[in-house]
Amino acid sequence: MTDLLLGIALGLAIGGFCRWADLPLPAPPKLVGALLVLAMTLGYLGTGWVVGHAAVALPW
Repeated sequence: MTDLLLGIALGLAIGGFCRWADLPLPAPPKLVGALLVLAMTLGYLGTGWVVGHAAVALPW
């Protein structure tokens, strides 16, 4: 839960800094690009969940 809150806070901080410094936002400006980022994030989290559960289930 702490990782989730830290990730959200970091994302908001990066977005706020980019807006304040008038830098282009480091994210895709199109819906397809945003969905790609979402899919990569879900894949990363899903793989971590599967690997974590597999490590608990395996005796070695």
